[in-house]
Amino acid sequence: MSKTIKITLSICAGFVVLLVAAIIVVPMVVNPNDYKPQIQTAVKGALGRDLTIDGDFSMSVFPWIGLSTGRLALGNAEGFPEPYFAEINQADIRVKLLPLISKKVEISRIVLNGLQLNLTKNKQGVTNWQDMGAKKQAQTTDVKQQATTQGGESMLAALAIGGVAIENANIQWHDVQQDKKIQIKDFFLSSDQLELGKQVPVNLGFNVIDQKSGMTQQLKLATDLMVDSNVQQFQLHNIKLQSISEGESIPGNKLEAGLAGNIDIDLAAETLSITGLQLSSGNLLLQGEVSGSKIKQAGEYKGRLNVPEFNLKKQLDVLGNKLSMQDSAALNKVAAHLDFEATNTSIDVNKLQLTIDESVLQGHVKVSNFQTPTTILNLSLDHIDLDRYMAPKSKKSDSKPVSPAAVAAAGATLLPVDMLRKLNLDGVIKIQTLNINNVDIKGIQLDLDAGNGVLKTSQTISSLYQGSYKGSSVVNVRGKTPVISLNEKLSNVQMEPLLKNWQTEDVKMTGQLNATAKLNTRGNSVKAIKSALSGNISFKLNDGVVKGINIQKIIDNTKALIDGAPLPTDNKNDESVFKAISGTGSIRNGVLSNNDLRAISSRVRVNGQGTVNLVAEKLDYTINGRVVKKTAEDQPEQIKGLPLIVDIGGTFKQPSYTVDIASMLLEKNKAKINEKADEVLKKLDEKIGPGVGDLIKGFF
Repeated sequence: MSKTIKITLSICAGFVVLLVAAIIVVPMVVNPNDYKPQIQTAVKGALGRDLTIDGDFSMSVFPWIGLSTGRLALGNAEGFPEPYFAEINQADIRVKLLPLISKKVEISRIVLNGLQLNLTKNKQGVTNWQDMGAKKQAQTTDVKQQATTQGGESMLAALAIGGVAIENANIQWHDVQQDKKIQIKDFFLSSDQLELGKQVPVNLGFNVIDQKSGMTQQLKLATDLMVDSNVQQFQLHNIKLQSISEGESIPGNKLEAGLAGNIDIDLAAETLSITGLQLSSGNLLLQGEVSGSKIKQAGEYKGRLNVPEFNLKKQLDVLGNKLSMQDSAALNKVAAHLDFEATNTSIDVNKLQLTIDESVLQGHVKVSNFQTPTTILNLSLDHIDLDRYMAPKSKKSDSKPVSPAAVAAAGATLLPVDMLRKLNLDGVIKIQTLNINNVDIKGIQLDLDAGNGVLKTSQTISSLYQGSYKGSSVVNVRGKTPVISLNEKLSNVQMEPLLKNWQTEDVKMTGQLNATAKLNTRGNSVKAIKSALSGNISFKLNDGVVKGINIQKIIDNTKALIDGAPLPTDNKNDESVFKAISGTGSIRNGVLSNNDLRAISSRVRVNGQGTVNLVAEKLDYTINGRVVKKTAEDQPEQIKGLPLIVDIGGTFKQPSYTVDIASMLLEKNKAKINEKADEVLKKLDEKIGPGVGDLIKGFF
């Protein structure tokens, strides 16, 4: 866009210079129309293009030497479809006669009407103005040398222009190589009297149309412009820029924005000042102040930006991004403030504060070397209630909340390998209190260290379900395949509130959990990560209670069936109390093996062993429970000292449970039990299967 504007201004300046030269050189007594061939020849020699002049020149003499033209058209380069590179319908310029005697140039209002500029890049990447480059550069060098010899600065100081008006200008940009067509329509530029060292009101506007996407943008600018006599100091005061963008790619199909402020640039002192900056869109307002030095070199800038409190939810609604959250007041109060220091290659935000409703984020962020960025950050959040920002709970929905394991699996999509390889980061993020599912998690700290293709994290939670968590991870993406390692530890975590937050059914297990996991894997997909998963885990649940099942009662039920007595009455408050449930496991290529599951209660001992295939999601596990010898003496001979064995198979979604009755009975009672086989199997399926299933589910 900037290149297009430069070309436009260059063309306009060329017409102005051409007209001024004609006014000064051509004697008053000479008919300027007689010199059309000479003008066309001069343009041909200078630019290599044909100049078409339609209509006659008209000329005035006193007190203004004036020249008006009809249509002028500059031919296009060879090989481009448009017949003309530039056209103008009418031009008018006048120079005051008497001040010329004292070497002062006073020009009346310059008017250029109906400019049409066709800019094109062909399939080979060649532009239709490229052939004018060498000649233009040579001419620019000559002009600069002449201006230096004749005192260019004094000439500029003696120049006064009564105003400029460019009306009904249109610019067409066609990039055949990229298949882009952009049109600038209804371009206008107007100003009051131009005089170096004095402020001049300037108005500018145009419409931009992307013909391929259909997006349009309307821009209008009003400002007071001042350029000093040495052309070193520039002022843009009372800036008022308005923008309206429309199109399907625009959020909400329409975006209105405004910019206001003052800009002062001193090229000699290499300083920049931006004051009263205000950028607005909807109910969002950004305010700021910026000062700079050494702007021709590396640049040294400092400033502050401030966003007063506004309704972010309402702003997003306007942009077509409507959010539905549990708390309708969420995101209604958002504000921000930051102080910064920067160069052309770095930025240091040393006082950052972001307020979201009742939450406040503070900290420091520094980014060095924009080409290969290195980021340092230290952020601290006092508290946040994530439940407020969650989607509303549906009363009709029967779907269960997603478990942490499911969340992890869903998140294990392809890693952004290219980004991680380039990432250079040293950061600390702290959260004092985080509320999720009505549980407060306190003392969260995440340490980040990334560089040379390796991302390391260290994370701690001081209060997690009345316990604590500590962990670390390493993601290495130096090679073709990412390598991941995890080291996690849970200490004294209460199972009941943990499970309550991740399932809708009644909690079946309570107790205090301690667990560790050291795992390694590789891959860049969920399946690959599961297949390569290896490592070791361990766990111990102290003072555990498994609700809904009473293992001793299962033994009593079996005795009743054998003796032909009625079954004991069911009790919904049945439970099995264990002093401890513990075990370890090893994982190799996605298969978990556990051979030492042990659960201890006052009268029952439970052991377990088997495998869990995490890749195929299949179970092959055996639970072995038996009454301790000390308490088994009062039991019938048939079950004294013998195990209660349950085989678990199937898949995660559809597990199967089989009770091994033969192992529970003495040989001499087999005949008796065979007589009641159907009844026994039915009763055990009803009474033992589901209860055992709940027990096993609780273990995992």
